[in-house]
Amino acid sequence: MKQFATITVIGRDKTGVVAKVTNFLFEQHANIEALEEQVTRGQFSMTLQASWKKSAFNAASLRTGLDTLARQLGMEIKARLTDPSRRQRFAIMVTKETHCFDALLAAKLKADPALVIGNYADFAPLARKHRLPFVHLNWHDRAKSEAQALALFEEYQVDFIVLARFMKILSPNFVWRHKNKIINIHPSLLPSFPGPQAYRQAYESGVKIAGVTAHFVSMRLDEGPIIAQGSFDIRPGMSLKDLTARGQKLEARVLVKAVKLYLDKRLDVYWGIVREV
Repeated sequence: MKQFATITVIGRDKTGVVAKVTNFLFEQHANIEALEEQVTRGQFSMTLQASWKKSAFNAASLRTGLDTLARQLGMEIKARLTDPSRRQRFAIMVTKETHCFDALLAAKLKADPALVIGNYADFAPLARKHRLPFVHLNWHDRAKSEAQALALFEEYQVDFIVLARFMKILSPNFVWRHKNKIINIHPSLLPSFPGPQAYRQAYESGVKIAGVTAHFVSMRLDEGPIIAQGSFDIRPGMSLKDLTARGQKLEARVLVKAVKLYLDKRLDVYWGIVREV
């Protein structure tokens, strides 16, 4: 039997961080199974998967040592104990539209919804209908709301996040902590028509085919690795309202498809491109 942990390291870039963290884990008798790090605009982030033989694992020693290392490096270092056999738990972030939320709750996913976060309080009754905890974060102060959301993810042991038409931009500080673990649905065939008015842009541009895109959220708006897409023809005489209604139905299906692909571990992100494996 093994004990697994996911360790995240975030802070200003400096030399020797990877070596110091991995050397500490070696001293803790850990086996490093996966490691991914990046530097963006001087900000360093690393996610590391480690395992131990149960007989060699000491949770108190691990946390104490990582806290000491975090102070020495002037960085944020967190460890979360994980169990590969446990069903994953996900948070759903919403604004006002309900169609994607409804589809996620109706789908037979190999994961459990743990929490709903919305930037409008009037979504609460629908969350309660599904017996899910709902937290209203108005997002007027993004930094404060993001900090509260990150704390909630830890409290509810959230493994990944689904943006079910959540209409707020997430900061790099937020996204770094959940790289390739935040799934969004966008109402266009990206990279065409990024931003909040995608259906209107498509309608006014006179395109003959419209669609939707499910993608991982990255630090650049609507440019994250694409997971799945769907399209439909724009018929002569179709109004903007008709186009939007058709698109929303497709949004729900494609978002659910993307989440299922993610849960089936069929997605590999390489140099910003998702490949099914």
